[in-house]
Amino acid sequence: MRIHNKYAVEAIVFFSYVLFAMAWVGATANMGAIMAAMGIETLAAASMLSGSVTVAKIVGTFIAAIVAVRLGIKAAFLVSALMIGVGLLTPFAPNYELLLISRFVVGLGGALMVVYFNPIVLRWFEPGERPVINGINAVAFNAGTAVVLWLIEDLTALFGGWENTLSAFSIASIVLAGLWMLVDFDTPTAAEQPAAGTEAGAKRKAANEETQGYGYGEGLRDSFNWRYALSYSGVLCFYICLFTFYPKAGITQGSLVMWAGIAGTLAGMYFSRRVPARIPVIRWSGLIMSVCVAGLSFSDSELYRSAFGLVLGFVIFFPVTALVTLPQELPRMTPERITVVFSLFYSISYLISTFILWLFGWLVDSNGGDFSSAFSMITLVSTTLFIGSFFLPETAPKKQAEASAPIAESA
Repeated sequence: MRIHNKYAVEAIVFFSYVLFAMAWVGATANMGAIMAAMGIETLAAASMLSGSVTVAKIVGTFIAAIVAVRLGIKAAFLVSALMIGVGLLTPFAPNYELLLISRFVVGLGGALMVVYFNPIVLRWFEPGERPVINGINAVAFNAGTAVVLWLIEDLTALFGGWENTLSAFSIASIVLAGLWMLVDFDTPTAAEQPAAGTEAGAKRKAANEETQGYGYGEGLRDSFNWRYALSYSGVLCFYICLFTFYPKAGITQGSLVMWAGIAGTLAGMYFSRRVPARIPVIRWSGLIMSVCVAGLSFSDSELYRSAFGLVLGFVIFFPVTALVTLPQELPRMTPERITVVFSLFYSISYLISTFILWLFGWLVDSNGGDFSSAFSMITLVSTTLFIGSFFLPETAPKKQAEASAPIAESA
């Protein structure tokens, strides 16, 4: 049996990442119990686990294109799915070393998988369908996280303990990996290869020939990739800081941001499907986000913080569909090239966020535990989306983008 239906393919991709989120967040929520079972209570051990996550994200996103070139997108996605299935070892790890390895491998699998969303969407879906599919994929991690945070007690009762619950997540991931093996990547789709002799077919053939050698060297020399990654980096920095440091400052609105993010993603899907212009969505969402970051960081009122948190969640995720769709709409874009684009996009963003998180902690420590300087810094960093929007290319037809501000040409 072979899977040819593009919506079945998308269902496997979406639920694979949902299950990654469930396995990842579920293990994190039970990490105290896991380490207690092994008699490990040191902060150094906890720091090593946290550090392995960061390394996995940077390494995984950077090597994603290499893996895809060596194996092909289908096999590369399968490898990432099987890595996520390694989470089966986490609840039953007999020692700390195996626990560390299992967490690293699962994180590596998730980092690879998120890069492969885009070449899969580009291959299987027509341009008019891509904004909706991109939006669905963008909400996958939040959906998995929400399920775990909301239903973890019920799931634990259903499966008879947290060990069995985490195992069920991993087993389900392995089952989906098995289904992925049935997906037909041999037959060209309509989106991937338009009919020969048509204008679209000629453009596709020319794009494939022109970008056949597009690797990391070409990607690093392509100014668009730097503008694109730097624009997003501030969003990622703030989002990680929100869940890492803000609770220590007594700001606990992270869950509101996450729930509002689901609503923002759905709204962004609807809007991007109907409005082709990408830059206005990115620009004004970025501006509102930075204002709300300042409000959340410096407000003393829980009511105001909650209001800023809700708006933040919405505007952080509202432009994601437009942001992810934009490179897919650039001239001469192919699955091979877009794999490199998003490999660099995520790895550069995570590298920057690693430094910014260190800087945030250093500012708090150097000011005797006062968060003011760190909050000012992260508010400034969060402006990259707004500023970057002036240097990103608009991909909408000219008449539909006339209201947008002038932008740089695509590299």
